[in-house]
Amino acid sequence: MIKDLTKGSTSKVIVAFSIPMILGNLFQQLYNIVDSIIVGKFIGTNALAAVGSSFAVMVFITSILLGLCMGTSVVFAQFFGAKNIKDLKTTMSTSFIFIGIISLVISILSIIFVDNILIFMNIPEELCKDTRKYLIIIFSGIFFTFLYNWAAGLLRSLGNSKAPLYFLIVAAITNIALDLIFVIYFDMGVSGAALATIISQALSAILCIIYCIKNLGFLKFKMNEIKFSKEIFKLTSSYSLLTSMQQSIMNFGILMIQGLVNSFGATTMAAFAAAVKIDSFAYMPVQDFSNAFSTYVAQNKGAGESKRIKSGIKFSIILITVFCLFITIVVEIFADKLMLIFVNSSEIQVIAIGVTYLRIVSLFYCFIGYLFMFYGLYRGLGHVKVSIVLSVISLGIRVVLAYVLSPIVGLKGIWWAIPIGWIIADTIGGIHYFKSKVVV
Repeated sequence: MIKDLTKGSTSKVIVAFSIPMILGNLFQQLYNIVDSIIVGKFIGTNALAAVGSSFAVMVFITSILLGLCMGTSVVFAQFFGAKNIKDLKTTMSTSFIFIGIISLVISILSIIFVDNILIFMNIPEELCKDTRKYLIIIFSGIFFTFLYNWAAGLLRSLGNSKAPLYFLIVAAITNIALDLIFVIYFDMGVSGAALATIISQALSAILCIIYCIKNLGFLKFKMNEIKFSKEIFKLTSSYSLLTSMQQSIMNFGILMIQGLVNSFGATTMAAFAAAVKIDSFAYMPVQDFSNAFSTYVAQNKGAGESKRIKSGIKFSIILITVFCLFITIVVEIFADKLMLIFVNSSEIQVIAIGVTYLRIVSLFYCFIGYLFMFYGLYRGLGHVKVSIVLSVISLGIRVVLAYVLSPIVGLKGIWWAIPIGWIIADTIGGIHYFKSKVVV
């Protein structure tokens, strides 16, 4: 179903469009979370640490593609909002060719340099074998990550956020079933968990592509319309390359933090792996809400509806505040219970480290929520460079403080560096909004 986000009640339109995206990404997060739960419970702490470190690497590398797809979807939304179907179709074919080639190159290079990645990440020697196995299989499926996110980005740019959700539900259920079969029944270890993940990703990608072909009749291509346009590429790349840069910077900072955490040993790695899963799952809804908000802003920018953008900003701030305060309370109260999802109760030290992390970082979820909103706003308006600057500020401060404070106060220095980066970036994002008057 195609949805015009330039009409109707602002709050109802944003909520109705964002809920399927939030649910969809929560299911997508289940891929690695289920891997971690099953690996941690049935294989052990070292395997959990290997999968957890792999997740940071995997997110960084795939973030390049996600950024390209997210940036391109903004152009899709703007052309759709302006009812410019001709250029929308040209953007589709151009972006598919460009990002598809990039995904294959990334996949091949990641496999070739996997050992260098392990060295860069400070992976302990006893974990290298499992981490290497897991990553090679995951890297082999990168093209499916591109396929799904490109097709899902197209559907969402047209106001259809429900179809991608359905495909992710199917994929998540498949992933859980295959995890149980490969890891427990066939005793395939971390390789089984990785294989379950890429098969599930392939399924969601194929289903999404088939849906687009069958249901977007008004975008049906003739052979001469499948082309690579240099003009459209310049326009698209101004969004997609910068958004990709933003996503890469964000996740490179996380990768740097992961490398620092790894230097504290396997127990800390396992605790961090579990805590970060809980952390990301807790604030993932506001991140996805902000991605939905970006599409809303893009469509309304294309239609010249600045008043709707302003009202959308006010509504988003209220919603993010209420949700994040609720999640903060939940995590603060149940931090130890949440850690037990990933590790056995006998892992007392792992649980203690994870609980400390969660009880520090969760106090500041509102600030990461506001930061995601700024990312979505500036990306939707086409001011992607501002999003990049905010990412650099947030993660630059986080990384520098983590490396400065950890030798002085230990792990708590790393944990406190995270919200400090959020707060400073929020402050700068707010000052820029009011001073530059980006929405008139």
